[in-house]
Amino acid sequence: MNTGIYNLGIGGLAAAQAGLVATGHNIANASTAGYRRQSIEQAALPALVTGSGFMGQGVQVTSVVRAYSQSLETQLSQAQSQASYFSTYQAQMAQIDNVVADATAGLSPALQAFFASTQTVASNPADVASRQSLLSAGSTLTARFNALASRFDELQSGVNTQISATVKNVNTLAQQVATLNDRILAQQQNPQQQPNDLLDQRDALISQLNKLTGATSVQQSDGSINVVVGSGQSLVVGHQAIPLGALQSPEDPRQTVVGYSISGNSVPLGDNAFQGGSLGALLAFRTNDLNTAQNALGQVAVGLTQTFNDQHQLGQDLNGVAGVNFFKPLTPDVIARSTNSGSAVVSASVSDATALTASDYRLSYTGTGYTVTRLADNTVTAYASLPQTIDGLSISLASGAAASGDSFLIEPTRSAARNMAMNITNGAQIAAAAPMRAAAANANTGSGTISAGTVDAPPPQNANIRQPVTLTFTAAGTFSVSGTGTGNPVGVAYTAGSDISYNGWTVQIAGTPAVGDVFTIGPNSGGVADGRNALRLGGLQTQNMLSSGTASYQGVYSQMVSQVGSKTQQVNVMVETQNTLAQQATVAQQSVSGVNLDEEAANLLRYQQAYQAAGKMIQIAQSLFQSILQIQ
Repeated sequence: MNTGIYNLGIGGLAAAQAGLVATGHNIANASTAGYRRQSIEQAALPALVTGSGFMGQGVQVTSVVRAYSQSLETQLSQAQSQASYFSTYQAQMAQIDNVVADATAGLSPALQAFFASTQTVASNPADVASRQSLLSAGSTLTARFNALASRFDELQSGVNTQISATVKNVNTLAQQVATLNDRILAQQQNPQQQPNDLLDQRDALISQLNKLTGATSVQQSDGSINVVVGSGQSLVVGHQAIPLGALQSPEDPRQTVVGYSISGNSVPLGDNAFQGGSLGALLAFRTNDLNTAQNALGQVAVGLTQTFNDQHQLGQDLNGVAGVNFFKPLTPDVIARSTNSGSAVVSASVSDATALTASDYRLSYTGTGYTVTRLADNTVTAYASLPQTIDGLSISLASGAAASGDSFLIEPTRSAARNMAMNITNGAQIAAAAPMRAAAANANTGSGTISAGTVDAPPPQNANIRQPVTLTFTAAGTFSVSGTGTGNPVGVAYTAGSDISYNGWTVQIAGTPAVGDVFTIGPNSGGVADGRNALRLGGLQTQNMLSSGTASYQGVYSQMVSQVGSKTQQVNVMVETQNTLAQQATVAQQSVSGVNLDEEAANLLRYQQAYQAAGKMIQIAQSLFQSILQIQ
């Protein structure tokens, strides 16, 4: 019996000591990130059968377990992934919002100043200072486009750098998870006795992976954990890590994409493969917001360049020469996929800037024909051959032949703002005047008056405009035409105020001309004080010249600014929401797995008292043994 009491005391001492160690371990790691509270599990030893019945043999510690709830851990993981996603998205949107919404560094002030200078030239076409001011305003405008484009390029470069850094970090974490899988399997001899600290370390690494990629972990029967990312790609399988790669996009070498190793080859994953974590946010931001903003800015640049140039070419400069391009023409980017096997060289040009959208396009050859996908809405149009025109964009096969599966990315506006530049450098080259002039003969006796006239678009041959044309009223309500170069119409019906168009110009005659009245349209010789074309150039500011005639230059830019601002506000709200959800999930998880120092202090007292009680039991056993020895 005495030996039994000793064993009971020793078992109690061991159990209390284990409890003290577990409690001390909890206290020491109360501030350790990812640590989960541990506790001992005790069980009574099998009872000893005696003549008096079953006598207890004390206690044993069966295992040290950690407080863990799979459902709470899953909720926390999902909340942290989304919080990381929107936090990263918010940081990126704040940068782009600062670029476009700046009241002084944005595009709006430069546009306003440019068209104000155009109106000044229209009012003072012969003034050299006014012309020089317009050139300066044009240079300032192009510089503003260039500066905004440069900032967008910096953001693109920053996203590329962050993607590469994130992929590198993901691979490091994945390798550490795989290593821990191996160590855990080696140490986990008994499923009931697990290496809790290693499990915590592995869970902490998986949590970091989740914040970066929205990773999903799958518990295996042997205790290891597999990690899946993207759209189902295995990142960790047992003790093996399969690294991701940061690749140059085969579609657009200016962008970094995430690749996955398949049979030794790194295959690019789509930007929508990652729906959570900071990596998913970077890819989504670039595709949905940064590229879109760049394209919208480029749409304004292309639209302004082409429509202003078209109108400028309808005028006449200070030297009596037909107007040339005011801005240097802009050309769309065409990028052949790096895996193309054919020899085709595809070219593209903007045939109608007013119909141009802010979308990119993908041209693919099917082997029998071509398809053009408008990437903004994935609308697909099939063509049997090239050239073709879609949304004001003309696409043609410049040389070579395409092979089946070949693909070309066409970016009509992406680099337009970066490449925008002035074409004329001399104020005298500003085509402020109209190249033709209409006049009524002094001898006319009727009440007919003729308008100054305008040149029709597209610009006709200058020789046609300058060819003198005479309109003679030969009878009441009719007139004849001479000098058109394409025959001399007679008996043309006259309607007061209606358009009369020949040789690329249009005039209107109002009133009631008398028989014999003559009106002439001829070259505008010496028209240095003529500002008619400059007036029309200035009027472009308020006309709906873009988006199929639904928006002005400022309208397209303002819409882009509004969209960026709205998205920024939306993301800000989502950040607050997801952070709150993550905090709530953390509180719920910590209520189960976290260390409560008050509770641990109470446990210290409990185990201390248990230890003292077990020690007292041994002391009593010793006293009983001494009493027996003292019996004579």
